[in-house]
Amino acid sequence: MSTPTLRAWLHEGPFTLAMSSGFFGFYVHAGALTALVDAGFSPEAATGSSAGALVTGLYAGGVSLDAMRERLATLRRENFWDPAPGAGLLRGRRFRAMLDALLPVTEIERARVAYAPSVFDLRARQTTVLREGSLAGAIHASCALPVLFHPVALGGRLYSDGGIADRPGIAGTKEGARVLYHHLASRSPWRRVGSMSMRVPRRAGLVGVSIEALPRVNPFALHRGMVAFAMAERAMRRALDERVREGEVKVEAG
Repeated sequence: MSTPTLRAWLHEGPFTLAMSSGFFGFYVHAGALTALVDAGFSPEAATGSSAGALVTGLYAGGVSLDAMRERLATLRRENFWDPAPGAGLLRGRRFRAMLDALLPVTEIERARVAYAPSVFDLRARQTTVLREGSLAGAIHASCALPVLFHPVALGGRLYSDGGIADRPGIAGTKEGARVLYHHLASRSPWRRVGSMSMRVPRRAGLVGVSIEALPRVNPFALHRGMVAFAMAERAMRRALDERVREGEVKVEAG
């Protein structure tokens, strides 16, 4: 029996979209999501860590793909760059203000699809999944990269980047769910070569998509962002017609 294409696998039933952490990889995630939705595929639930939590959270919160693309295309460092003393370079108020301005809804419970991002609870020293409360706050917390951003206070707890202990951003997926996992293949500077966190997770019902050879984006190279977006969008369109092999689809950007 031949293995199905990714397109055929997606047609088999509802799925949860999970997206990994990966610094400024949200451009890549947004390009991949655009290709999926344009092809007629919409997740019934969404989750992720850090960059992945940002894109899935904006989608779950009702932000249109056009609005997401426009915000990314016009993003400049001064839009989120607010250095201040504390446990991180940036206070995060400008980033939070952007989220508040973009999101049509304020609470996770009012999102158009179930949303459950990963965050790192600093007191408990473990991953926590947020399923209720402030939508902008949950996204902000999951994106609070140590050293770059101050931790985020929510409900009397301090949270930091969801990718600290859940790089794939799949802690919020339900047992038995069919999961399409978009994996950022580029390695963050602090991740070891060959680290297990850099691999696509293996589990029943999960299919991972890896797009390789994409431009790296950072706060001082935002000009590469929309190039990465466009390359990821094209690559995901091609990935839809690739065979799923051992729970994964790999494509080269281009």
